[in-house]
Amino acid sequence: MEIYLKGGYDLLDENHATKSLFDLPKVQMLEDATGHFHLRNLSVHRAETEEDALNLLFIGDTNRVVSETPKNDASTRSHCIFMIQLESQATGSDVKLVSKIHLVDLSGSERVFKTGTDDKTTIAEAISINSGLSHLQLVIQALNKKARGEQDHIPFRGNMMTMILRDSLGGNCNTKMIATISALKEDIHESLGTCKFARSVQMV
Repeated sequence: MEIYLKGGYDLLDENHATKSLFDLPKVQMLEDATGHFHLRNLSVHRAETEEDALNLLFIGDTNRVVSETPKNDASTRSHCIFMIQLESQATGSDVKLVSKIHLVDLSGSERVFKTGTDDKTTIAEAISINSGLSHLQLVIQALNKKARGEQDHIPFRGNMMTMILRDSLGGNCNTKMIATISALKEDIHESLGTCKFARSVQMV
């Protein structure tokens, strides 16, 4: 699914020939009586092989919002989450093991004035991306404080992405992050910001 301008969209809708993100089903988050979140309008696809899963990943990536910016000819303008649920069961056993993997493209943080444009949509996209990254960092910092007994409340509800990743941060989960930075002098602030963000994620 894609989180674009604070809205969620199903990138694997049956109509793969869609021409616009807004033609895709809009995903809504619902909370049940037990406090668990459910994603309405998000389709589930069974993948029997690795090839099946990679094909679904390709289809979803093709449907993402991409636009040209002064820094990038094909910039992703959103956060994107590819959710994989693995199930295994030994022959003759009634026990089923279930694991969940979230592959998350956080998109790049960018200061609004560095977009080099006065286009309102591009500016709104940058603000939305930075807001998602900021809320994720706040959640990670809160999880660290909770582990030290300094804080109980975790602000998962502050952003759609953090609500979706709620059961994949902390606890018995493993988190890995790949950070991409620029070697150009004019991008030093963005590169430093990325390194600081990666360091905070390392603490989860």
